[in-house]
Amino acid sequence: MSHPARKPSRVRFAIFVFLGVYPLVTLLSYVLGPLVLHLPVWERNLITVPIIVVCMVWFIIPQIQMRCARWL
Repeated sequence: MSHPARKPSRVRFAIFVFLGVYPLVTLLSYVLGPLVLHLPVWERNLITVPIIVVCMVWFIIPQIQMRCARWL
């Protein structure tokens, strides 16, 4: 008898995303921080947010879905 697929837990998925994104944001802060310190906040975000989004869409979330599917 097959069991119906259970719905992934949003809370667990959010935790895994946090665990993937937090180190990325921290690393970008250390690497890009000195280079963009003179810029206003909105310009700093205009540089860092696209990098974070690309990493999330093409690397972090696919890895979570592939490696952590059984825990979601």
